[in-house]
Amino acid sequence: MMKATRDEERKKESSLNFDWRLNQTLRNVQGLLKGRSFPGKVLLSRKTDDTVNSGTAEPTSISGRSDSENDLGTSQNNEATAKGDAHGDGSSTSYGTAEKSDSSFHNEGYKAAEFQKSTSSARATDSTRVAKFIKELSSSTVELDALRELAWSGVPPYLRPTVWRLLLGYAPPNSDRREGVLMRKRQEYVDCVSQYYDIPDAERTEDEINMLRQIAVDCPRTVPDVTFFQQTGIQASLERILYTWAIRHPASGYVQGINDLATPFLVVFLSEYLEGDMENWMLSNLTPENMLNVEADCYWCLSKLLDGIQDHYTFAQPGIQRLVFKLKELVRRIDEPVSRHVEEQGLEFLQFAFRWFNCLLIREIPFHLVTRLWDTYLAEGDGFADFLVYVCASLLLTVSN
Repeated sequence: MMKATRDEERKKESSLNFDWRLNQTLRNVQGLLKGRSFPGKVLLSRKTDDTVNSGTAEPTSISGRSDSENDLGTSQNNEATAKGDAHGDGSSTSYGTAEKSDSSFHNEGYKAAEFQKSTSSARATDSTRVAKFIKELSSSTVELDALRELAWSGVPPYLRPTVWRLLLGYAPPNSDRREGVLMRKRQEYVDCVSQYYDIPDAERTEDEINMLRQIAVDCPRTVPDVTFFQQTGIQASLERILYTWAIRHPASGYVQGINDLATPFLVVFLSEYLEGDMENWMLSNLTPENMLNVEADCYWCLSKLLDGIQDHYTFAQPGIQRLVFKLKELVRRIDEPVSRHVEEQGLEFLQFAFRWFNCLLIREIPFHLVTRLWDTYLAEGDGFADFLVYVCASLLLTVSN
């Protein structure tokens, strides 16, 4: 009994450490971004004196934005600015804000303890943030810029499906049109599945058969450490989504890694119908109509996401090659010792960063943090690929200490 209790405590502490690391990573990104007044395009900047010092930087809002103007670094060494809610509305999520840590404490246990303690103060701000989300979503026409500003700091889980549809442009901002558009797009997906997927192999080309076979192989490998994704029904839905997308996007077709990108959408849209821990979800509790709605929403949102980064998955994947180069240059400019260490070890950034960009870090962090990270991705809009470069750079800085 005591051993089981110790194991549970150890597991909880490990989870807190992961939470803290993601929190710290986005906090570091704040230090790297300079001269930005709103989520969007990212500017490369030189390292400032107070940019990122992971050994002494304190855990703060997972949003990577500050809760006060002082936190933003108003000194001459840090010109990053944020508008409105990011300054003083307590925009931290339930992950919270911590008091500054004494630099003599570097062990993970201390960090986790401080992080856990900080969550209680953050909860006091949650109701304010939720109220702002509800007010915005209740408008006859949602102001997307304001919604992006809120979502950058994290979205309350039960509002996430609605917010993601809006941020990706799948659902229209006008509330009067929203239900009709979703019904039409969901039916369009059903028609596409019938046209492209629900046909005998005799009607497919050899390339299409090989692509479907590769997708069928990859689906069981998708997020293998999360039991939920091993359910037969989930893998069948994932297969339909990926194959239908690939057929309709012949410039790239299916590329390994795209299967990972569909998983956050599946979880978020299933959460509208299933309650409790994801590990306990059973698709048998869903009606066939609801499951088709989830599939359709996943398909269209995945399509919207990939529209902005399709050159990541075309021949030779030039988009990813470009981001890896940007990462290498950014790390060289902001942390020369880390850049030199990588070079001395005979490593190429492409060897480890390719997967980061190919899967948008889904394979690198615990899955329960993925949707939180994607709140910020989607809030970045068209600039999220460049933003990802900064997240990856910050990961390197965080783990290099």
